[in-house]
Amino acid sequence: MARNRTSDAEASTVEGADNEDTDAARSPQKLWTALRRIFRLSRPYRLRLLAALFLLSVGSLVALVVPLGLRELLNAVFEEANRSMLDRLTLGLVVLFLIQAAVSFSGNYLLEWTGERVVSDLRQRIYRHLHRLTLRFFSDHRTGDLTSRLTNDVGSVRSAVTQALADLLTQSLSLVGSVALMVVLNWRLSLIIFLVVPVVTIIAIYFGRKIRSLSRNIQDRLADTTAIAEEALSAIRLVKSFARSGYEVERYNDAVEELFEESRVRVLVSATFSSLVGLLFFSALTAIFWYGGTEVLAGRLTTGDLVAFIFYAFNIARSVGGMSRLYSTFNSAAGATERLFGLLDTDPEIQDAPDAKPLTDLRGDIAFDHVTFAYEQEPVLKDLTLEVEAGETVAFVGPSGAGKSTAISLIPRFYDPQDGRVLIDGHDLRTVTVQSVRSQVAAVSQDVQLFNTTIAENIRYGRLEATDAEVERAARAANAHDFIAALPDGYDAEVGERGVKLSGGQRQRIAIARALLRDAKILLLDEATSSLDSASEALVQEALERLMEGRTTLIIAHRLSTVQDADRILVFDDGRIVQRGTHDELFARDGLYRDLAALQFRDGNREEAVESLRDPR
Repeated sequence: MARNRTSDAEASTVEGADNEDTDAARSPQKLWTALRRIFRLSRPYRLRLLAALFLLSVGSLVALVVPLGLRELLNAVFEEANRSMLDRLTLGLVVLFLIQAAVSFSGNYLLEWTGERVVSDLRQRIYRHLHRLTLRFFSDHRTGDLTSRLTNDVGSVRSAVTQALADLLTQSLSLVGSVALMVVLNWRLSLIIFLVVPVVTIIAIYFGRKIRSLSRNIQDRLADTTAIAEEALSAIRLVKSFARSGYEVERYNDAVEELFEESRVRVLVSATFSSLVGLLFFSALTAIFWYGGTEVLAGRLTTGDLVAFIFYAFNIARSVGGMSRLYSTFNSAAGATERLFGLLDTDPEIQDAPDAKPLTDLRGDIAFDHVTFAYEQEPVLKDLTLEVEAGETVAFVGPSGAGKSTAISLIPRFYDPQDGRVLIDGHDLRTVTVQSVRSQVAAVSQDVQLFNTTIAENIRYGRLEATDAEVERAARAANAHDFIAALPDGYDAEVGERGVKLSGGQRQRIAIARALLRDAKILLLDEATSSLDSASEALVQEALERLMEGRTTLIIAHRLSTVQDADRILVFDDGRIVQRGTHDELFARDGLYRDLAALQFRDGNREEAVESLRDPR
């Protein structure tokens, strides 16, 4: 089944398919670059990390001594029959094991602590960066994909910073130490291992490239499954209303099957790689056992030497096998790192200018000076010019797609226009800090956003330091106190995700209370009463009138009955203002406003009114 995907996921998939050879050629360099960025995250905790690596190194070195102790132990038993040396060597081995256990515990604890700390810092850094990005970014990326980066991708980085790093160090020491000691014990036997290691290295590089590409694809598929599940579950009421649970389950199952198929191929490649490495090394061990046995029988090698040699050969096989798996782990982490740092490297479109100053002592004057804005190619606003005086109530009306909501969204600087300026109190928004602008803007929309917490906390979101008395006062002004007080838990009642436990009118009044508590100079109302019944609309409208007092208010409304009392009405069509005036003035003359009014109030020719409701977009 065809499924929609985010543009970045598509780009990643296409890149993986079309540029596999190029990517493979650059893989070692890209892997090293990614790993450097990963380990740079641990720089603030380098002392703990160094201590952990030192302790783990000591543990690895202690482990290298054990085969030598076994060699002496076996020689003492089978060749010298020395009981006292047997006892001393046994005691020495016990002490070595205790030392190794102690340093390994300390090193692993410090390393795991560092890894968890790095992951926590990375998650906080990514989440903080996400909040700096603009609405355009979020319109281009699915929430599930971003959530996947915060969870799954960060988890891959954690494995590289903690266990993989520890294994890299210990396996490297074990490999180098075992090779050196093998050469000392018997250089002829060592040649067998030396013939195998280069072959294994070539195989590791080849399979590592494959695994890295597959791991990147798996991360993309995993993001797809997360996005599909999150979209469907967040819209569960719609899904059930249209009886589409089966469809959504099938969509999710298809995505999971694609993920399984990618994972299956990676498992197949990894298993093939591990089996090849194991076959090569066990063949080498068999050769060592046979040749070493002939050396023992010829008297050129002791039994203890052969046992120690075999132990070191096992160490080398285990180390090379472990490092080959580490190569896969680091490649997986590198793929995740590319996605994470690709996100972190995304610059927000809306940023404070270097010399930006806070906007203080706000009056509330708003002006659009020849503003042109486009989301993509076609302009949504075209050379828009308007002025709103402080304390004035201005309504934006017009057909869908005329640019009303876009114009409103430029005021809190969610977007910047391509041409022209948006000004507040005569200040171009690009010259003042974003935070100071948004702190003076409150919004109430048709789609009320509530958090899955208490009613009190949702109202307090308007001003976090507000007291309980101030919260209640705002609720009373918003005509919300009575229904809140009637709830079993009152202001401590949980509203559910997106406020599903409340009615539409109740959610609107909570939003109005939140805006009242914010006490901003500029108020933006976007279809705030359009979906309410008559009783709820009356309560909400009364609360809105209190909220609008003394504030510069911009209202978007399709129901013209809600804007008849506005100081001015601006009629939008195709990104331009085509009419201006009061309700009575506009209704008294021909034009789009009168056509809209005729349709809604059923005055005039209905067919002509419907014809006028064109949607240019």
